[in-house]
Amino acid sequence: MASRLWASRAASYLRISVFNRGFASVVKDLKYADSHEWVKVEGKSAVVGITDHAQDHLGDVVYVELPEVGASVTQGGSFGAVESVKATSDINSPVSGKVVEVNEELSNSPGLVNASPYENGWIIKVEMENADELNSLMDSDQYSKFCEEEDAKH
Repeated sequence: MASRLWASRAASYLRISVFNRGFASVVKDLKYADSHEWVKVEGKSAVVGITDHAQDHLGDVVYVELPEVGASVTQGGSFGAVESVKATSDINSPVSGKVVEVNEELSNSPGLVNASPYENGWIIKVEMENADELNSLMDSDQYSKFCEEEDAKH
């Protein structure tokens, strides 16, 4: 724990920057939150992860804080964190419900979030309480535009 904290602080003090590749992949059939999480709906279940755009801005992920199975999550509420060499960021749930599975692979291989954000780097699976919440999320075209506008501000 102390070494992770030290690494985060060292990266922050050194102001390490990574070349921005200028694009991020967006998957058509997913929904997106403005906090850069994605959700893939499978019946009443939802798979949640962070977007390619988010992982690209974070840099190399070194640790993922996962919730417990059975924990309740609320739309827009934090359920964990992603720590990279550049920063630590909260992960917010795009939907409300109960966590039914966590990606245990991330404990040993947090870099899956970078290498495969939409496949092997998923974070949690949630049994959704209210599918109508999906209506407040962005589709792929809206999210792509949102990212372009956000990047233009920086």
